[in-house]
Amino acid sequence: MLNRGHRGFTLVELMITVAVLGIVLMIALPNMGTWIQNTQIRTSAESMQAGLQLARAEALKRNVSVRFQLVDNLTSSCALSATGRNWVISLADTTALCDVDPSETLAPRIIQKRSGAEGSPNAEVTATGGSSVVFSGLGRAAAGSLTQIDIRNTVNGACKTPAGSEPMRCLRITVNSGGSVRMCDPAVNEATDPRMC
Repeated sequence: MLNRGHRGFTLVELMITVAVLGIVLMIALPNMGTWIQNTQIRTSAESMQAGLQLARAEALKRNVSVRFQLVDNLTSSCALSATGRNWVISLADTTALCDVDPSETLAPRIIQKRSGAEGSPNAEVTATGGSSVVFSGLGRAAAGSLTQIDIRNTVNGACKTPAGSEPMRCLRITVNSGGSVRMCDPAVNEATDPRMC
């Protein structure tokens, strides 16, 4: 004898469930793509901000000059690049030495490095004022160092503007002459908003 309380789903119920899931996915997928691209911008910006703060902290701790350099790649043919998504923190210039493992004794005495492909393959970087910052033993940025880094991702559209409704939330990292590193949002224009650049 068949117990009516333990029967499964009917074919009609399963088809309705699949149809509803399909509709929800069709609505959510475009927003999901924008969210993923914005996350890549945030990941890249936070990584660079953390790298700059580490370079400054190491300069203060060691009481020597420490460099944060944007480079085009992390191989033995690397070169400084204002559009480089990769970065290296070291005590000496890393040009053509980016493949060296971090070491306290081996030149260029790399402290840390990061590939731009880690978590943010579509992020685009543009630095203003050069491709590196040299922090003195007092934590100050040397004259001629980069002053800002703009991070964007044009895969899903243009950067949001104060008056616009563009999908991408681009970010900016600023470095002042005192060595302070700050992340801000160029789309924010309210003077009381702490995210304003």
